[in-house]
Amino acid sequence: MLKKDNFIFGFIMGMVAPFVGFAVFKYTKLGPLNYWEALQYLFVQPGHRLLTVAISLSLMANAVLFTIYINARIDNTAKGIFVATLIYALTALSIKTFG
Repeated sequence: MLKKDNFIFGFIMGMVAPFVGFAVFKYTKLGPLNYWEALQYLFVQPGHRLLTVAISLSLMANAVLFTIYINARIDNTAKGIFVATLIYALTALSIKTFG
């Protein structure tokens, strides 16, 4: 799986990895809540502080994937991961600024 060098493959991995990161965050910080309750709690909180933390930690999964693929010189896949990361980061910035 690591050998595949495809932009779309990287983009899909980059879109899925933050959900895995969010799952880890949810189980460590918001354990008793289900996913819907956790998302409601994150959006209702004043200033969206915890939401920003959740998104940032979720994007760490992309940073790990990106580093692995860059070091392996699988550049097209790394580009896909990077584009997905930018989309998530811009979304987080928009929520923080306008939410």
